Amino acid sequence: MTLRASELAFDPCDTLAALCKAGGDPLRLNVLRVLSNDSFGVLELAQIFAIGQSGMSHHLKVLAQVGLVATRREGNAIFYRRALPVGVLHAALLEEIDALTLADALQARIAAVHRQRAAVSRDFFARMAANFQAQQDLIAGLPQYRDSLLALLDALSFAPDATALEIGPGDGAFLPELARRFARVTALDNSEAMLDLARQRCAAEGLSHVELRLADALEDRAPRQADCVVLNMVLHHFATPAEAFRQLARHVAPGGSLLISELCSHDQSWAREACGDLWLGFEQDDLSRWASAAGLIPGESLYIGLKNGFQIQLRHFAQPGERSAPRYGTQGTHP
Repeated sequence: MTLRASELAFDPCDTLAALCKAGGDPLRLNVLRVLSNDSFGVLELAQIFAIGQSGMSHHLKVLAQVGLVATRREGNAIFYRRALPVGVLHAALLEEIDALTLADALQARIAAVHRQRAAVSRDFFARMAANFQAQQDLIAGLPQYRDSLLALLDALSFAPDATALEIGPGDGAFLPELARRFARVTALDNSEAMLDLARQRCAAEGLSHVELRLADALEDRAPRQADCVVLNMVLHHFATPAEAFRQLARHVAPGGSLLISELCSHDQSWAREACGDLWLGFEQDDLSRWASAAGLIPGESLYIGLKNGFQIQLRHFAQPGERSAPRYGTQGTHP
């Protein structure tokens, strides 16, 4: 019996063969390993693997064609990340890859890319501290989401002796709200210029139980833990958001909460230059996935649409422990 061409058009083995072929190259396997907890642009990957851009583009095209990598547009740039596994072979391949150890040279070049990203963010805040509020208002100033964030915060009903930690407090606009609700508040920022603005705010409002520290929360070897950790419009300035979640989770005390105010994914590339954003917002599922990988439990979420077309996501993530469940009752306040 002779089969017609149409009957031979699709063979499930073709898909498996293409997947095996794409994964049959050591460099491509290493690319997938590097993308396990991060996303990179083609130029960054070319730098990490010390090869030309055209060569890296070819390898990424091969991986994309079989669904091993996915892309996300960030303004005029395209970033690559690992795609979610489809099928047993795909999942098994990624599991084996994750068991591999990256060469020291690759780890060093990845760290160099991260430092370059972080330097862009630090330089922006050093230059723009005097115009911080005006820059923030271009997209989403605190007044646009303050009430919703406070509603989410107060619903958690922290005990009167609870502590709070704000990472990246900016000019300190949210610190008075935290000071009224927590017995002790700490604010960490890696920009001395921004901390000066926060100090002025604390002095003007007499916030004696707020401690301001010059520190990088993601590089703190002995992280200070708090019952509530807050980040307002900060995550899109981090060089590695997925890794940031792992480090942030270390600051959340058992049973505590991580509250994040962040932009939803958008395509306004001007925000990079005007506001120093490294990332153009985030997909809601990405934040949940990164939090779960860090051992946090996704909780309540609120979404706020702004007149300028941006959307804000307010997210709560819980640290498992004795106090992981919200304790409804009288909200403690402090002068």
